[in-house]
Amino acid sequence: MNKKPIKQNSSPSVFKTALVALLTTVVVCSVSAGMYLYYCVIPNLPSLDVIDNYAPQIPLRVYTADKVLIGEFGEEHRRYMSLTEIPVMMKNALLAIEDSRFYEHSGIDWFRVAGAALSHLHGRHQGGSTITMQLARNFFLKSEQSISRKIGEALLAYKIESTFSKDKILEVYMNQIYLGERSFGFEAAAETYFGKSLKDLSIAQTAMLAGLPQSPGSHNPIANFKRAKLRQKVVLRRMYELGHITEKQYQDAIKEADLIKEHPNQRIDMHSAYVAEFVRQMLYAQYKDHAYTQGFIVITTVHKSSQDAAYNAIRRNTLIYDHRRGYRGPESFVEIPPDAVEADDTIQDALDDRPDCDDFIPAVVLAASENRVQLRNAHGEDIIIGNSGLKFVAAALRPSASAKLRIHRGSIVRIAKRDSEQWEITQLPLVASAFVSLEANTGAIQSMIGGFDFSVQKMNHVTQAWRQPGSVIKPFFYSAALEAGFSPSTIIDDTPLTIQASETNYKAWSPQNHDGKFEGPISMRRALARSRNVASVRLLKSMTIPYARTYLERFSFDSSKQPNNLTIALGTGQVTPLQIASGFATFANGGLQIQPFMISRITDMSGKVFFERKDTPLPRVLDPRNAFIIDSILRDVTQSGTATRASLQLKRNDLAGKTGTTSNAFDGWYAGYGGGLVGVAWMGYDTPRTLGQHEYGASVALPIWIDYMKTALLDRPISLPPTPDGLLIANGDWMYQEYLLNGEPHLQYDTSPP
Repeated sequence: MNKKPIKQNSSPSVFKTALVALLTTVVVCSVSAGMYLYYCVIPNLPSLDVIDNYAPQIPLRVYTADKVLIGEFGEEHRRYMSLTEIPVMMKNALLAIEDSRFYEHSGIDWFRVAGAALSHLHGRHQGGSTITMQLARNFFLKSEQSISRKIGEALLAYKIESTFSKDKILEVYMNQIYLGERSFGFEAAAETYFGKSLKDLSIAQTAMLAGLPQSPGSHNPIANFKRAKLRQKVVLRRMYELGHITEKQYQDAIKEADLIKEHPNQRIDMHSAYVAEFVRQMLYAQYKDHAYTQGFIVITTVHKSSQDAAYNAIRRNTLIYDHRRGYRGPESFVEIPPDAVEADDTIQDALDDRPDCDDFIPAVVLAASENRVQLRNAHGEDIIIGNSGLKFVAAALRPSASAKLRIHRGSIVRIAKRDSEQWEITQLPLVASAFVSLEANTGAIQSMIGGFDFSVQKMNHVTQAWRQPGSVIKPFFYSAALEAGFSPSTIIDDTPLTIQASETNYKAWSPQNHDGKFEGPISMRRALARSRNVASVRLLKSMTIPYARTYLERFSFDSSKQPNNLTIALGTGQVTPLQIASGFATFANGGLQIQPFMISRITDMSGKVFFERKDTPLPRVLDPRNAFIIDSILRDVTQSGTATRASLQLKRNDLAGKTGTTSNAFDGWYAGYGGGLVGVAWMGYDTPRTLGQHEYGASVALPIWIDYMKTALLDRPISLPPTPDGLLIANGDWMYQEYLLNGEPHLQYDTSPP
């Protein structure tokens, strides 16, 4: 038998081919990477001139008229210190925890990079960035996670190290790094957290500052003392291991009680956050990014007491409304592990993403029954709430509660202290609200609250919310009627009315009164005071729509946002609360057009004046007699109409105003004035939906206005306007003198039922 020839093994040939392919791939990748670095990354590395010519940037600061700090923008609170001024202990503490081999590496610590990689493989997170890399990232680069950014950070670190000395790098870093609570640099942080200079800090305090760069916003000693304390211990241990402190110093520092003292000049009155943001936007519009670096000091027209009154009025009455609607259920839920350490971390992580909303504190439920709930807040404190603090959420604690409503272990809820200093479980309102007040004779804004709380509602509803005004717009149309020749005693039929489809260009429309009733022939005064819809539509129909829309421009309303049909009489256009306040000021001041303003003075740190408000004559847009008559009707609203509650509670006879409720109660308004001060309150949902059955402007907005005016009018004398020349009494009411003598020239219209 012939044997087949044995085929020789071809493995060496295959191996050589694979090796060549691998080497080729490595070469191609290396060349590609080199070209990418040379053409794409290196040319885009920023210039280092900013380090060489480093100068601190001074933030924009906003103050009330009585010099209370309400805003600081630019995040540049600092005092630059040379490295020789910074205590050795502070430098040692920082290097011990952030970059112990700082003076040995060339920008990248490869030992640390390897350690970080191993940590990631074992599911732990350990940073590998050196101080130089942090400086490159924070000073020059964007924060997005990308390969080009990582490569750029490494290359820039090498570039910085080859350009500047180690001491220069460390000096800039220690003055530039953000350390929480609007503080940049360690000297500023020492002032913020301990109220003293770096040179006066203890070892324990120094270690606490050194631990801040890892997570300055959420784990600083003001935001989260427990986490800051844990980090401090890590720093102290590292300082001891490296020989920077003795064992006795280490033990003494561990035992030391940290006295956190917020520097008085650094705490900002957050009740005026909407005011500060409004000013920031105006400054930015004019100066762009320079607004945050030139040290501008802005003095506003608001006063702290007025702003506080508006803030408290909004919060109190928004909560009252929200509680009327009932508890909605926990904000979220977190699964709490059985292990105590893991449970603590899980709870802390869940609460870190939910900032405090002034006195509304997020907390996680540890245990719950119908008469007792145990919770833990972000500071690691355990709180127990009994029956009296559970009334609002009683239904959510019953075993029969729905899954969405039920409060149980792991539920994330809000807690707050009541007047009695006892804790209760509550909730953040979903409804939005706003209030603005201004001086009727000048337009100077006295208070502005754009929402329930700036931390959860950034939108300023005073200036940015375009909403239907409802009946609060009616006084402006009645003012137009006076100019067209009507008088307060003119009779208008409040009887059923149908507008034919040919007039609406859509379909037939029958306007209705809010109470579903009709009063028959009534005076124009009563029609406005009682907010009769049908009579208002008849009045507008007589004046003509184009005339009325043009007339609104006298009060700075945007006519393009008003519908070109008869529904405009019922407030179906769009306005902002600030526009309504401006318009009502014209009635309050006798017919002058104001332009609301908030900034009275702008200077820099040296006192150089960039802007100062000068009083200028206001243009007259309304006959004084017109303003007087509308004012007298608006006083009827507070004496015997829908806002009678205002006069009863404030016990003044100079109050005037108008309630407003839009279709389906999507918006509730009250606009009014007294003592020369105009105020406008509004409530509604950002995504429009009904406020609820039996909710009106008188129930949701008027209480806000009253609560504010209780404080704001305390020192303001009663102010009643004098009767202007050219007015006479006829038919029991005011009439222009020329109309009485020559006959009313107003347009004729049919007052009979269709």
